[in-house]
Amino acid sequence: MRYKQLGNSNLEVSVVSLGAWAIGGDSNWGASDDDMSIRTIHEAHALGITLLDTAPAYGLGHSEMVVGKALKGRRSDFVLSTKCGLVWEGDEGSILMQRDGVTILRNLSANSVRRQLEESLRRLQTDYIDIYITHWQATEPFLVPIEETMGVLNEFIREGKIRAIGISNVTADQIDEYSRHGKISLIQQKYSLLDRTHEQTLMPKCREHGITFQAYSPLERGILTGKVRMGTEVVGNAKKSIKWYQPEHREKLLAVLDGFKPICDKYECSLTNLVIAWTAAQMDNMNVLCGARKVDQVADNARGGDIVLEQTDIDAINDAVAKIL
Repeated sequence: MRYKQLGNSNLEVSVVSLGAWAIGGDSNWGASDDDMSIRTIHEAHALGITLLDTAPAYGLGHSEMVVGKALKGRRSDFVLSTKCGLVWEGDEGSILMQRDGVTILRNLSANSVRRQLEESLRRLQTDYIDIYITHWQATEPFLVPIEETMGVLNEFIREGKIRAIGISNVTADQIDEYSRHGKISLIQQKYSLLDRTHEQTLMPKCREHGITFQAYSPLERGILTGKVRMGTEVVGNAKKSIKWYQPEHREKLLAVLDGFKPICDKYECSLTNLVIAWTAAQMDNMNVLCGARKVDQVADNARGGDIVLEQTDIDAINDAVAKIL
């Protein structure tokens, strides 16, 4: 596993990180085995993964609780990130979605964020968060100024409750605005071989401000692992929302992925390894966030952090995928 400094912070993290969204279970992912999830987290550390990411909204608190159980007595094993900005109790905020019998609201007001932090600390059984991330940004009709949100986040740093600030699902202008009011160390944004939207917008901003770009959904929720075939059943809303799972798109994608076998043979790696290595190569300060809730999944993900691809192979992958985008 390779390691890099996290943005402009004093934290060092593994190039591949473990995402705990699926560990939350719920309608997004289907039932989850908590004991297996805990074993997966422990195995991630054994394989050299040091950054572990969760959020209150993952399973409506369940993911954080499972992570808290896994880290009990071994908190120092991981650089731990969780998030704020989404609530499902009360009626103050802008509606993000309705799911599993609750309405999830966006709320980044100072008072709400302080309550959210205390609830996360309780569920995670810790007294500090390494990286605290604004999950989804404030919108009308409950538009909270970024200055207000950053004010309370900066207070948390002074109080020793968090060590670094991250932001997620943002625009380039929002990165500039956040940076005017404090130090941002990480941006967490969707990015993959099939979705390179932010290469001309957010990635340059990360370079300008010295911020780590953390790619979430780099495997497009499993479709880029090579383990999904035409007859594979799609379970959970998270996967069903990805267009590449639809039969007409899946068939084209699988033909391209099957064509990568010679490159996989060259590096003696799986397709999952290859895709993660490709993602890590797209920017000097790139972190690849890969979800897993089974031991074999996290083992496959971790191997991707060991591989450094030659530019000719990166170009070949780019050319092949461009034909179906």
